[in-house]
Amino acid sequence: MAARPRLILLGVMLSIFLGAMESTVVATAMPKVVGSLGGIELYSWVISGFLLTSTVTMPLWGRLSDLFGRRPTYLTGLAIFLAGSALSGLSRNMVELIVFRMLQGLGAGSLITIGMTIVGELFRLERRAKAQGYISGIWGVASLLGPLLGGVLTDYVSWRWVFYINLPFGAIAMGLLAANLRDEGERRRPVIDYAGVALFAAGVSALLLGVGEAGRSARWTGPEVLLLLGAAAAVLAGFVLVEGRAPEAIVPLRLFRDRMVVAAVLTGFLSGTAMFGAISFVPLFLQHVRSFSATATGWALIPFVFGWTGMSVATARLVLRIGYRLPVVVGMACLTVAFLLLSGWDQTLTLGVAMRDAFLAGAGMGMTMVPMLIAVQSAVPPEDLGVATSMTQFFRAVGGAIGVSVMGAVMAQRLSAGLPMVDALHGVFVTGLAVCGLAFLAAFLVPAGRAQELARDVHAEPTRVAGGSHGR
Repeated sequence: MAARPRLILLGVMLSIFLGAMESTVVATAMPKVVGSLGGIELYSWVISGFLLTSTVTMPLWGRLSDLFGRRPTYLTGLAIFLAGSALSGLSRNMVELIVFRMLQGLGAGSLITIGMTIVGELFRLERRAKAQGYISGIWGVASLLGPLLGGVLTDYVSWRWVFYINLPFGAIAMGLLAANLRDEGERRRPVIDYAGVALFAAGVSALLLGVGEAGRSARWTGPEVLLLLGAAAAVLAGFVLVEGRAPEAIVPLRLFRDRMVVAAVLTGFLSGTAMFGAISFVPLFLQHVRSFSATATGWALIPFVFGWTGMSVATARLVLRIGYRLPVVVGMACLTVAFLLLSGWDQTLTLGVAMRDAFLAGAGMGMTMVPMLIAVQSAVPPEDLGVATSMTQFFRAVGGAIGVSVMGAVMAQRLSAGLPMVDALHGVFVTGLAVCGLAFLAAFLVPAGRAQELARDVHAEPTRVAGGSHGR
């Protein structure tokens, strides 16, 4: 790899690390934040506001990068993220913090999606597979380090440095990308699908708010939940109609005629529903049923990240030899077996067994995420690379949000029926197992064949390194 492509990759990896870490770093700082700013009744919005804006804007950022170029769009998103970080650290009350966290999430929605798109354009299939494996590993490490770093900064410096810490590293990433990344060729003035943007943002926001309210109230039939979900269905139906006629749709519906895209969206949504839904309840089981300490619970989850990271890197190289379908099927099988083991947890669970099962679940996720990302990037034309990449991330994130709410409702329902916590959480893991079964079946939608045979020639790309060299 030439020097400048390496510097671009470093800038992208640093940006993704910051964006992934910010989704988890705040949780351990929140008790001190509440003590400093007050507003405990708004506690959950500091986290959910960030997740809402970052999730809703993922496909929008991806499409904007297709229309306006990767460099200006990514630098704009990174600048918004850093501005939100600085303002969050300066917050004087809880309302300000929530608003600035939502601004931070608005920028964060660009970091992972466009970052992975840049890597997909910058390298041919062989090097792209390796680079995407490394990026997936960075994402896992950042998610693990987030709570630890948040606790250390809060205890020994100030909770405000949970946000300020992004600024120097974000500035380095911005400098690397601004100096080395270029968009080649003349771009015509695009026709912005304003109606599509507005309908998509409104519909997905209503969906996520409705799902979140269902999780908090443990009732999917409450009036607020039904109102929000009904509004989401109506607005998103209007969005589909608008996109079918838009000259440059914000989410081109033609993408869903591609079998590889459909397989990636479906497997990502279902695995996200199962894994990110259930993983939220694993610490609850370990601490409330088995009375593990917070430290022991943290140790139990570390193998999940190691399994995810290790298999992401290994599988990214393996798909070049054996194709996409086999790793995805094996990964979904591992995830299903992991949930089968989770559904058997009881009061005799040991730390070693918990670590084993967490590792298996992480390995399953690692074997599915990176191959499907590479597959989608190899299957779509260059003008749709950004939005296709972002859609795979978007559906996985939405699946996770729905999974948390559904499984939270399952737990609450079983607790209200008088069942003990161990039986309530057993229901959560059995629900995850059922979803994993569907995800395993969806894995067979992935076309068979070697990666090189299934790849479209997408490398008439507009993204280049500064000076014209191309490290592929």
